[in-house]
Amino acid sequence: MTTASLHPSFVSAVNLLGGEAVLHTRPRVVMDWIPLIRQGLPSASVDTVVRITRITQSELAHALAIPERTLARRKREGALSPEESAKFVRFARVVERAETVFQDSDSALDWLQSPNASLGGVTPLSLLDTDIGADSVLDTLGRIEHGVFA
Repeated sequence: MTTASLHPSFVSAVNLLGGEAVLHTRPRVVMDWIPLIRQGLPSASVDTVVRITRITQSELAHALAIPERTLARRKREGALSPEESAKFVRFARVVERAETVFQDSDSALDWLQSPNASLGGVTPLSLLDTDIGADSVLDTLGRIEHGVFA
């Protein structure tokens, strides 16, 4: 796989964010996400994420450090800001990775919402508001997948 190839997590991220019907495009390589994020994801992506993950909009807003009122306003306006879009794409990629590791959506979502000792006793979901936190969650998922426990 070349660096420009679409990482497997992006495929599911597309679906989690509403698919081609909501995004009006289907990112096929990593670079395809950049203009999508820069222009702002359609706000309908929020509803799709909430429906698929069964994480409430309030929990999602809190986890991604987006004020609930701002998220509600974005839904009325029709698009997320580029910064908010990047957070949603990051969230979707982590959810897909967890599903791959646990081979089950429910198990993945349970893991994301449960305190984790290797992450300092906080929930993986609570770390997804920053790149460093998301990287820590992805690293932990990699260790789980390979049976490496510190």
